[in-house]
Amino acid sequence: MNLNLTGHNVEITPALRDYVNSKLARITRHFDNVIDISMVLSVEKLKQKAEANVHIRGKNIFVEAADADMYASLDSLADKLDRQLLRHKEKNESYRHDDALKNQEAEPE
Repeated sequence: MNLNLTGHNVEITPALRDYVNSKLARITRHFDNVIDISMVLSVEKLKQKAEANVHIRGKNIFVEAADADMYASLDSLADKLDRQLLRHKEKNESYRHDDALKNQEAEPE
């Protein structure tokens, strides 16, 4: 998984980068087919905003969260992203056919 972290009017400190990596570790634990993540952290007056664009096979997922604190916005962003990825994963699993030949046991002759 590639992580591209960008800051608008915010300096990306090593502590902030480590916090983002720890939050995104939960996402890769639930869904391991993530190709890359582009995150933008920005500050607009009193609003601290975090945006993430996640590229997975066949789909791009965009999530944004805003709060008064950057760490709180990253927490809510990670929760939203986790919910969307789990929903996508469940949707893909429901498309699989349980009655396909490769999922059936072979009959002894």
